[in-house]
Amino acid sequence: MTKPEPSWDLYRSFLAVMREGSLSGAARALAMTQPSLGRHIRELEAALDAALFTRSPQGLLPTGLALRLVPHAEAMASATAALRRAISTGEDVARGVVRVTASEVIGTEVLPPMLAEFRHAHPGVTIELVVTDRSQDLLRKDADLAIRMTRPTQQALVARQLGRIELGLFAHPRYLRRHGTPASLDELRGHSLIGFDHEAPYMRSLLPKHLPWSREQFTLRTDHQLAALAAMRAGYGIGICQVPLAARTPKLVRLLPQELAIPMECWVVMHEDLRRQTAVRKLFDHLAEALNAYARR
Repeated sequence: MTKPEPSWDLYRSFLAVMREGSLSGAARALAMTQPSLGRHIRELEAALDAALFTRSPQGLLPTGLALRLVPHAEAMASATAALRRAISTGEDVARGVVRVTASEVIGTEVLPPMLAEFRHAHPGVTIELVVTDRSQDLLRKDADLAIRMTRPTQQALVARQLGRIELGLFAHPRYLRRHGTPASLDELRGHSLIGFDHEAPYMRSLLPKHLPWSREQFTLRTDHQLAALAAMRAGYGIGICQVPLAARTPKLVRLLPQELAIPMECWVVMHEDLRRQTAVRKLFDHLAEALNAYARR
């Protein structure tokens, strides 16, 4: 007797385990219990009559078959997402779920009021906000929309360049009262500087060559941009901040604006397949307009 084909739910659980690396992580990602997810894996292995994972001290290790199945399972995930989007294609009323990804600073400090305004206008839309400094793969449908600081290169993406967001040097008045205000970029060398632990490639391309801004000169090193912003607000030292963001915090003082003004690109991006999905298109247009206004402040 021919075995029935495994359901999509089983492949979805398998794909989650491959992406998360563990049953517990996959269960959290899918909002399932770990026993239920483990049962899905066993059912899929029984249907395929082959093992997909082996256990080791390092956790679950995928078999060769599991690695070969991944691109096919990802194709199924993309097709399922496309089916969901097709349901609302052509409808004028925006509804459904839109997944947005942005950096830590943009996602926590900039987007929330913009998303609140959109929610008020489109109450039928649920927004999933992924806040990470790692680039999410729109081609793999990790997210529907992305706010990026570099120009996307994939051809299947629709991208709109927004106004450039200016970056500058800022410090809290409390720090400046204690340590003085630098009168030139060279005087930064004698101050407490807040900077990166591992330099992002896009920041390296933005910073001018004459700026004394290297890891060895920082007295606080962090790759968490919100931690750096919090340190500036606490009076720890001098750091780089978005000018319109610092304007929301009057206590931050801009330093040497004539000597250092860094224009940072900003793009809103979506997969071209989503242009006819009402909710995604409307949020795309809304964020483009709102971020343009933000960049002009």
